[in-house]
Amino acid sequence: MTAAAPLRLLRLPDVLGRVAIKRSAWYAMVAAGQAPQPVHCGRCAAWLENEINAWVVARVSERPAREARS
Repeated sequence: MTAAAPLRLLRLPDVLGRVAIKRSAWYAMVAAGQAPQPVHCGRCAAWLENEINAWVVARVSERPAREARS
C-alpha cells in the first residue's frame, strides 16, 4: 500500500506565479467556473496544489486544438 501524496494549499501569489495570469483575470475565471474554486480558511483563500497543477496541464493539452483553429 502506498501513501497518498499530502495535500498542499497554495495562497494567491503562489497560484498566480504558476498560472501566469493577473489577479483580476484569475478571479474572473474562478467566478465563471473556468478555474478551480478556492478553499476558504477563515479570512484567507487558498487553492489545492493538485487542482492548480491539473488545471495547468489541461490548458497545455488544449494548445494544439487552439493552434489548429487559428
